[in-house]
Amino acid sequence: MSAAVAASSLSTTLQTHGWWLASRASGLVALVLVTISVGIGLAMAGKVMRRPGLSRKLLAVHEHTALAGLVAIAVHGITLLGDPWLHPGVAGVTVPFAMGYRPLAVALGIAGGYAAALLGLSYYLRKRIGARLWRKAHRATVLVYVLGLAHAFTAGTDATTVWFRWWVLMTAPVIAGLFIHRVLSGATKKAKATTAQRAPGGARERRRGGGELPPARRREHAPHIRPIPATEEA
Repeated sequence: MSAAVAASSLSTTLQTHGWWLASRASGLVALVLVTISVGIGLAMAGKVMRRPGLSRKLLAVHEHTALAGLVAIAVHGITLLGDPWLHPGVAGVTVPFAMGYRPLAVALGIAGGYAAALLGLSYYLRKRIGARLWRKAHRATVLVYVLGLAHAFTAGTDATTVWFRWWVLMTAPVIAGLFIHRVLSGATKKAKATTAQRAPGGARERRRGGGELPPARRREHAPHIRPIPATEEA
Protein backbone atom coordinates (compact mmCIF):
# COMPACT_ATOMS: atom_id res chain seq x y z
CA MET A 1 0.00 0.00 0.00
CA SER A 2 2.79 2.39 0.86
CA ALA A 3 4.49 1.62 -2.46
CA ALA A 4 1.30 2.43 -4.32
CA VAL A 5 0.92 5.68 -2.42
CA ALA A 6 4.53 6.60 -3.14
CA ALA A 7 4.08 5.81 -6.84
CA SER A 8 0.91 7.87 -6.96
CA SER A 9 2.63 10.76 -5.20
CA LEU A 10 5.55 10.57 -7.61
CA SER A 11 3.21 10.54 -10.60
CA THR A 12 1.36 13.58 -9.27
CA THR A 13 4.65 15.39 -8.66
CA LEU A 14 5.85 14.70 -12.20
CA GLN A 15 2.56 15.86 -13.67
CA THR A 16 2.50 19.10 -11.73
CA HIS A 17 6.22 19.83 -11.41
CA GLY A 18 7.90 17.66 -14.06
CA TRP A 19 8.30 20.40 -16.64
CA TRP A 20 9.54 22.81 -14.00
CA LEU A 21 12.08 20.26 -12.74
CA ALA A 22 13.30 19.64 -16.30
CA SER A 23 13.64 23.36 -16.92
CA ARG A 24 15.43 23.83 -13.60
CA ALA A 25 17.88 21.00 -14.32
CA SER A 26 18.64 22.16 -17.87
CA GLY A 27 19.16 25.71 -16.64
CA LEU A 28 21.76 24.57 -14.13
CA VAL A 29 23.48 22.44 -16.77
CA ALA A 30 23.52 25.46 -19.09
CA LEU A 31 25.16 27.61 -16.41
CA VAL A 32 27.85 24.99 -15.77
CA LEU A 33 28.61 24.62 -19.49
CA VAL A 34 28.72 28.38 -20.04
CA THR A 35 31.06 28.75 -17.07
CA ILE A 36 33.45 26.14 -18.48
CA SER A 37 33.30 27.54 -22.01
CA VAL A 38 33.86 31.16 -20.94
CA GLY A 39 36.68 30.14 -18.59
CA ILE A 40 38.51 28.23 -21.33
CA GLY A 41 37.96 31.08 -23.78
CA LEU A 42 39.44 33.62 -21.39
CA ALA A 43 42.39 31.33 -20.64
CA MET A 44 43.15 30.95 -24.35
CA ALA A 45 42.72 34.66 -25.06
CA GLY A 46 45.02 35.58 -22.19
CA LYS A 47 47.50 32.84 -23.16
CA VAL A 48 47.54 31.52 -19.63
CA MET A 49 48.47 27.98 -20.65
CA ARG A 50 51.13 27.53 -23.31
CA ARG A 51 51.89 23.91 -24.14
CA PRO A 52 52.39 22.30 -27.54
CA GLY A 53 49.08 20.96 -28.84
CA LEU A 54 47.13 22.18 -25.80
CA SER A 55 45.49 25.12 -27.57
CA ARG A 56 43.86 22.84 -30.14
CA LYS A 57 42.42 20.60 -27.43
CA LEU A 58 41.17 23.58 -25.44
CA LEU A 59 39.57 25.06 -28.55
CA ALA A 60 37.68 21.81 -29.15
CA VAL A 61 36.42 21.71 -25.55
CA HIS A 62 35.53 25.41 -25.74
CA GLU A 63 33.53 24.91 -28.92
CA HIS A 64 31.71 21.77 -27.75
CA THR A 65 30.78 23.18 -24.35
CA ALA A 66 29.52 26.36 -26.00
CA LEU A 67 27.28 24.39 -28.37
CA ALA A 68 26.09 22.11 -25.56
CA GLY A 69 25.36 25.21 -23.50
CA LEU A 70 23.17 26.60 -26.29
CA VAL A 71 21.23 23.34 -26.43
CA ALA A 72 20.76 23.39 -22.65
CA ILE A 73 19.55 27.01 -22.80
CA ALA A 74 17.02 26.09 -25.47
CA VAL A 75 15.80 23.11 -23.42
CA HIS A 76 15.58 25.37 -20.36
CA GLY A 77 13.16 27.68 -22.15
CA ILE A 78 11.19 25.04 -24.09
CA THR A 79 10.48 22.82 -21.09
CA LEU A 80 9.25 25.82 -19.16
CA LEU A 81 6.41 26.12 -21.68
CA GLY A 82 4.82 22.98 -20.23
CA ASP A 83 4.81 24.20 -16.64
CA PRO A 84 1.13 24.37 -15.58
CA TRP A 85 1.75 26.92 -12.84
CA LEU A 86 3.78 29.52 -14.73
CA HIS A 87 2.23 28.86 -18.13
CA PRO A 88 4.48 31.52 -19.69
CA GLY A 89 3.64 31.04 -23.34
CA VAL A 90 6.11 31.52 -26.17
CA ALA A 91 6.34 35.26 -25.56
CA GLY A 92 7.12 34.67 -21.90
CA VAL A 93 10.31 32.76 -22.68
CA THR A 94 11.40 34.74 -25.74
CA VAL A 95 10.42 38.37 -25.05
CA PRO A 96 11.99 40.22 -22.09
CA PHE A 97 9.53 41.46 -19.45
CA ALA A 98 6.62 39.55 -21.07
CA MET A 99 6.38 37.04 -18.20
CA GLY A 100 4.65 38.16 -15.05
CA TYR A 101 6.88 36.05 -12.78
CA ARG A 102 9.94 38.08 -11.74
CA PRO A 103 10.07 39.95 -15.05
CA LEU A 104 13.51 41.52 -14.54
CA ALA A 105 15.14 38.26 -13.50
CA VAL A 106 13.60 36.40 -16.44
CA ALA A 107 14.59 39.22 -18.82
CA LEU A 108 18.22 38.83 -17.73
CA GLY A 109 18.06 35.15 -18.63
CA ILE A 110 16.46 35.82 -22.02
CA ALA A 111 19.08 38.46 -22.82
CA GLY A 112 21.83 36.04 -21.80
CA GLY A 113 20.36 33.35 -24.04
CA TYR A 114 20.24 35.66 -27.04
CA ALA A 115 23.80 36.84 -26.38
CA ALA A 116 25.02 33.24 -26.08
CA ALA A 117 23.39 32.29 -29.39
CA LEU A 118 24.66 35.38 -31.20
CA LEU A 119 28.24 35.18 -29.97
CA GLY A 120 28.47 31.40 -30.05
CA LEU A 121 27.15 30.91 -33.57
CA SER A 122 29.16 33.87 -34.88
CA TYR A 123 32.21 31.58 -34.69
CA TYR A 124 31.00 29.87 -37.85
CA LEU A 125 30.56 33.22 -39.63
CA ARG A 126 33.91 34.74 -38.68
CA LYS A 127 35.20 34.52 -42.25
CA ARG A 128 32.28 36.60 -43.50
CA ILE A 129 32.28 39.21 -40.76
CA GLY A 130 36.08 39.36 -40.56
CA ALA A 131 38.36 37.80 -37.99
CA ARG A 132 39.25 41.14 -36.40
CA LEU A 133 35.64 42.22 -35.89
CA TRP A 134 34.71 38.75 -34.67
CA ARG A 135 37.47 38.78 -32.04
CA LYS A 136 36.31 42.15 -30.76
CA ALA A 137 32.70 40.97 -30.51
CA HIS A 138 33.71 37.67 -28.95
CA ARG A 139 35.17 39.50 -25.96
CA ALA A 140 31.60 40.07 -24.81
CA THR A 141 31.12 36.35 -24.07
CA VAL A 142 31.90 37.06 -20.43
CA LEU A 143 28.63 39.02 -20.44
CA VAL A 144 26.78 35.75 -21.10
CA TYR A 145 28.25 34.33 -17.91
CA VAL A 146 27.34 37.43 -15.89
CA LEU A 147 23.76 37.48 -17.18
CA GLY A 148 23.36 33.75 -16.56
CA LEU A 149 24.66 34.07 -13.03
CA ALA A 150 22.40 37.04 -12.31
CA HIS A 151 19.43 35.12 -13.72
CA ALA A 152 20.21 32.07 -11.58
CA PHE A 153 20.47 34.15 -8.41
CA THR A 154 17.34 36.21 -8.97
CA ALA A 155 14.98 33.77 -10.71
CA GLY A 156 16.26 30.31 -9.80
CA THR A 157 15.14 28.39 -6.73
CA ASP A 158 18.58 26.85 -6.23
CA ALA A 159 20.30 30.13 -5.38
CA THR A 160 19.98 29.44 -1.66
CA THR A 161 21.32 25.88 -1.77
CA VAL A 162 24.74 25.16 -0.31
CA TRP A 163 26.10 23.32 -3.33
CA PHE A 164 25.14 26.14 -5.71
CA ARG A 165 26.83 28.73 -3.53
CA TRP A 166 29.98 26.59 -3.35
CA TRP A 167 29.98 26.25 -7.14
CA VAL A 168 29.78 30.01 -7.55
CA LEU A 169 32.44 30.63 -4.88
CA MET A 170 34.83 28.24 -6.64
CA THR A 171 34.25 29.39 -10.21
CA ALA A 172 33.41 33.11 -10.06
CA PRO A 173 36.86 34.19 -8.74
CA VAL A 174 38.52 32.12 -11.48
CA ILE A 175 36.42 33.76 -14.20
CA ALA A 176 37.04 37.21 -12.70
CA GLY A 177 40.79 36.60 -12.47
CA LEU A 178 41.02 35.33 -16.06
CA PHE A 179 39.00 38.31 -17.28
CA ILE A 180 41.21 40.82 -15.45
CA HIS A 181 44.32 39.08 -16.80
CA ARG A 182 42.87 39.24 -20.31
CA VAL A 183 42.16 42.96 -20.03
CA LEU A 184 45.57 43.78 -18.54
CA SER A 185 47.47 41.66 -21.09
CA GLY A 186 45.56 43.34 -23.92
CA ALA A 187 46.36 46.79 -22.53
CA THR A 188 50.05 45.86 -22.17
CA LYS A 189 50.19 44.56 -25.73
CA LYS A 190 48.56 47.73 -27.03
CA ALA A 191 50.99 49.91 -25.06
CA LYS A 192 53.97 48.01 -26.49
CA ALA A 193 52.64 48.43 -30.01
CA THR A 194 52.19 52.17 -29.47
CA THR A 195 55.72 52.47 -28.08
CA ALA A 196 57.12 50.61 -31.06
CA GLN A 197 55.35 52.97 -33.46
CA ARG A 198 56.73 56.03 -31.68
CA ALA A 199 60.27 54.66 -31.57
CA PRO A 200 62.88 56.09 -34.02
CA GLY A 201 62.30 54.53 -37.40
CA GLY A 202 58.83 53.34 -36.38
CA ALA A 203 55.80 53.49 -38.60
CA ARG A 204 54.47 56.65 -36.99
CA GLU A 205 57.75 58.51 -37.50
CA ARG A 206 57.89 57.48 -41.16
CA ARG A 207 54.42 58.91 -41.68
CA ARG A 208 55.46 62.35 -40.43
CA GLY A 209 56.36 65.03 -42.96
CA GLY A 210 54.49 63.45 -45.83
CA GLY A 211 56.10 60.07 -45.35
CA GLU A 212 59.70 61.33 -45.51
CA LEU A 213 62.35 60.69 -42.89
CA PRO A 214 64.54 63.47 -41.46
CA PRO A 215 67.79 64.02 -43.43
CA ALA A 216 69.93 62.27 -40.81
CA ARG A 217 67.62 59.25 -40.72
CA ARG A 218 67.28 59.34 -44.53
CA ARG A 219 71.04 58.90 -44.94
CA GLU A 220 70.96 55.94 -42.58
CA HIS A 221 68.16 54.26 -44.50
CA ALA A 222 69.46 55.20 -47.97
CA PRO A 223 70.42 52.17 -50.10
CA HIS A 224 74.09 51.63 -50.82
CA ILE A 225 74.31 52.41 -54.54
CA ARG A 226 77.59 52.25 -56.38
CA PRO A 227 78.47 55.68 -57.89
CA ILE A 228 78.30 55.69 -61.67
CA PRO A 229 81.65 56.66 -63.28
CA ALA A 230 81.74 59.62 -65.63
CA THR A 231 82.48 57.39 -68.59
CA GLU A 232 79.35 55.33 -67.92
CA GLU A 233 77.23 58.46 -67.55
CA ALA A 234 78.24 59.56 -71.00
